[in-house]
Amino acid sequence: MQRAERLIVLIDTLRRHRWPVTAGALSEQLGVSTRTIYRDIQSLIGLGAPIDGEAGVGYLLRKGFFMPPLMFSPVELEALLLGARWVGQQGDEELADAANSALDKIATAVPPALREVLEDTGLWAGPSSAPRRGEPLFVLRRALREELKLRIVYRDVEGRETERTVWPLTLAFFEGARVLASWCELREDFRHFRTDRIVDLRVTEESYPGSRRLLAQRWLKEQRQRRSRKES
Repeated sequence: MQRAERLIVLIDTLRRHRWPVTAGALSEQLGVSTRTIYRDIQSLIGLGAPIDGEAGVGYLLRKGFFMPPLMFSPVELEALLLGARWVGQQGDEELADAANSALDKIATAVPPALREVLEDTGLWAGPSSAPRRGEPLFVLRRALREELKLRIVYRDVEGRETERTVWPLTLAFFEGARVLASWCELREDFRHFRTDRIVDLRVTEESYPGSRRLLAQRWLKEQRQRRSRKES
């Protein structure tokens, strides 16, 4: 890790600690000697970083200090790049375009040395095996954002079709399928719907009662309880 990169990582590490952190702990996290940490701390203070503390006690970055918003480490950039490429394969066209646009914005804002990470990386996301044709993912994402009820016609694994009004909670992207978790008014319970089996759907423009976030927390709690019962 080059020194300039290490200083960025060091100050970002300090920023994430609410209490003083010792040079020993910082050296373990950054993989360098405590002597190097002492030198780097002094360099940061000399550059104007508001760091309190001393050797043997610990160091704390005072509140109110903000790093430049797009100072990523090379590993963070690799994670962002891989994630964006995964979205390009797993998401719909709108999400793929948004991911590419976000990468373009990042590339224009990061320093030239880090820009090379985006331009020359060996990380790629393979194509998805999940069906994509006809899946109304952009409609589902809008209903999730705006907390709107959906009316769907759903075909189960045996080919039977039912009409339902659902409250969309979360959209999960699995390797072989995409699944919408919802509250189903017909069953009066949480249900999961594979998006490739939704024959027809319509956004009702009617908000469902309560908060999607709170309903999703309740759904997640029930999923964990069911998983725990199966494992016991």
